[in-house]
Amino acid sequence: MPLTAEGSESCLDRDLCSIVIPMSTPEIQWYPGHIAKAERQLLEQLNRVDAVLEVRDARIPLATRHPQIDRWIGAKERVLVLNRMDMIPPDVQTVWSQWFKAQGSSALFTDAQHGKGVDMVCRAAEMAGAAMNERRQQRGMTPRAVRVVVIGFPNVGKSALINRLLKRRVVESARRPGVTRQLRWVRVGASLDLLDAPGILPSKLMDQTAALKLAFCDDIGEAAYDHQRVAAALLDHLKTLESQSDLVSTQAISDRYGLPLSIGTGETYLYELALQQFQNDRERVAQKLLNDFRKGLWGPLPLELPPI
Repeated sequence: MPLTAEGSESCLDRDLCSIVIPMSTPEIQWYPGHIAKAERQLLEQLNRVDAVLEVRDARIPLATRHPQIDRWIGAKERVLVLNRMDMIPPDVQTVWSQWFKAQGSSALFTDAQHGKGVDMVCRAAEMAGAAMNERRQQRGMTPRAVRVVVIGFPNVGKSALINRLLKRRVVESARRPGVTRQLRWVRVGASLDLLDAPGILPSKLMDQTAALKLAFCDDIGEAAYDHQRVAAALLDHLKTLESQSDLVSTQAISDRYGLPLSIGTGETYLYELALQQFQNDRERVAQKLLNDFRKGLWGPLPLELPPI
């Protein structure tokens, strides 16, 4: 099994999640001050909410799971949302749904940019807090709006999802990490209050395999990584997934750039593409490859499949 930068086997799936990381490359770490402040404020607010809406990136559902979230949530109801469903094939959505069901949970798939799946999220969030109002009625108290906090890594689409739930742009949203910097309560109709929180990351990214996936998907600040290293690793990772599952195809990459991905490693592909089409500017090629992937120009491509 390929090792992470720490030299330990940390990936849940030794076959489908692995990425070879050169031991000499610097670690990917990103924990700006606004995240530390937001985490403290979020933990202070958790005792005020009835349920948690956890948003992850559908391309990397495991890498965008915060290692502390179970401890933070405790016994509170949770609604798991895998956003960016448009960026993975339907068959991959199916196998992830089956996997989460086998784990005793469920996941809702959304495309917050276009509003797909959002109504189901609203209903699930209201149902998650229904027990709270039942207890209030038993005590002779009037029902109130269900309070739900929206938690997730940076750039997984939390604010976009809230704007879709509200049917108008209320919170700032953009496809880059670090846009939301403070907590804010918003009312969705008469029955639901949502707490929009900034993206929360672990203070130290111990699993460098997962850190690379965050970089692939632009779920972490660009200052944390080298574009050329990450672009090459993305190509290598997709080739590995393709060799292990018929749910992944890289043909669109070869077709788009007129250069077969089979010519060698991701680093070789980067070098040859730069030499042939970009005046040997490898940094420009790396940025283009990453941007094209993030925009979905390679077609729907997962970066994780359920552990075997």
